[in-house]
Amino acid sequence: MIEINWGKPLSFVVSPDGEVKTFTTLETAAYWLQRRWPVDDVQRRHAARMLDAAAHCMTPVGSARKAFTDAARSAGFQTVNRH
Repeated sequence: MIEINWGKPLSFVVSPDGEVKTFTTLETAAYWLQRRWPVDDVQRRHAARMLDAAAHCMTPVGSARKAFTDAARSAGFQTVNRH
């Protein structure tokens, strides 16, 4: 399977223990939305749809990335600035 890189990696604190996860591909983000996401809300479902659409070249990867970022913030993940 070919993974689709979405540009600059996104890093979030994903646990109360301070675990940081860096997302670099649509597939990694989609896996987290499906298997590891702490909440099932509108933002998560929208991000899942956008990631799927981007994987099928139906929407820009940047739109899927933004939807994923919105879902992460809605889930309470904090952005990590690694640069």
